[in-house]
Amino acid sequence: MSVPHEAEESEPVSFSDASDTASAIPAHDDPLFRTGRVHIAARQRGVDITAVVGLALHVPHVLAGLTLVFTASYAVDILGGPPWWVTLGGWAVSGALVFHRPCERLMARLLFGLRHPTPKEAVPLRAVWREVTARAGVDGDAYQLWVEDSHGINAMATAGHIVGVTSHALRTLPPAQLAGVLAHELGHHTRGHSWASLLTFWYALPGRLAWRLLLRLATRVERLSAGAAIVVVGLFGAAVIVLATSTYGLVFLPLATPYLAAAVSRRSELRADEHAAVLGFGAQLMDVLSQEHERKSRPYAAPRGRGIPATKESITARLLDDHPDVHTRLHHLHCLQKRLENRR
Repeated sequence: MSVPHEAEESEPVSFSDASDTASAIPAHDDPLFRTGRVHIAARQRGVDITAVVGLALHVPHVLAGLTLVFTASYAVDILGGPPWWVTLGGWAVSGALVFHRPCERLMARLLFGLRHPTPKEAVPLRAVWREVTARAGVDGDAYQLWVEDSHGINAMATAGHIVGVTSHALRTLPPAQLAGVLAHELGHHTRGHSWASLLTFWYALPGRLAWRLLLRLATRVERLSAGAAIVVVGLFGAAVIVLATSTYGLVFLPLATPYLAAAVSRRSELRADEHAAVLGFGAQLMDVLSQEHERKSRPYAAPRGRGIPATKESITARLLDDHPDVHTRLHHLHCLQKRLENRR
């Protein structure tokens, strides 16, 4: 991913001066701005069932990570360092950094490769985002908009207040379709998907790092001396026993967790699609999904035309995919659109 020049960046998008830039695009000539307000929720954010289930699935990972941090904290305490409860307590409250704006800006740049919108990008982005958040009845100022330099049409919602969109989407999508994409990402925020997934990732990180380290050591056992190999195998077995005891046997659940978590993630995507449709952007989101699917399918059209069989995705890969296939999303949106029309 290319790194933008600082001179081309603007400050993080602020919506306090949005009224000064609204006239920069033909708002009243676009159907996006003629359907009124929905105001589906007075509260800024909540937690739906997919976020709750996602958190529950990662309880073993979180407990394993907490056990490792406690063990390390206790060892440091014995060696003359800070009391174990200070280190453990600091780790326990560190998840609040997900909602700390300076930390979010660091994550946006370093972890997700995002940048601030340029002045030219910020103008239409402000206007569309203001319309989307107004329809949802949430405060647009509570979120920061970022841009990812990418040739695809995509967007992301992460941490407590980050909404990112690709530069290609900004250049090519009309305002109504861009609003559909942003409404989908707003749904991830207001339904708790974004912060829940990042919190589980953060608190499970020590356990995952330790597990990878043990696996790497296990692959090198045959290169070690007999004594060192016995030590490594002993540490590996002790770690499994400690984790199994501390988590009441739930440590073995992670063997199935990737498949369950992927299923929950696919459901959360459909929930976010539903959020966009309820706000009035279902048709626009369907257009975006159809166009992007067609674009990605073109490289496979020629081989099929020449009689070369197309490569099929394996069942395992499909089960581990965190996004539903386009046909499922389009079918879900189509049925939802019909239900919404029948209610009117």
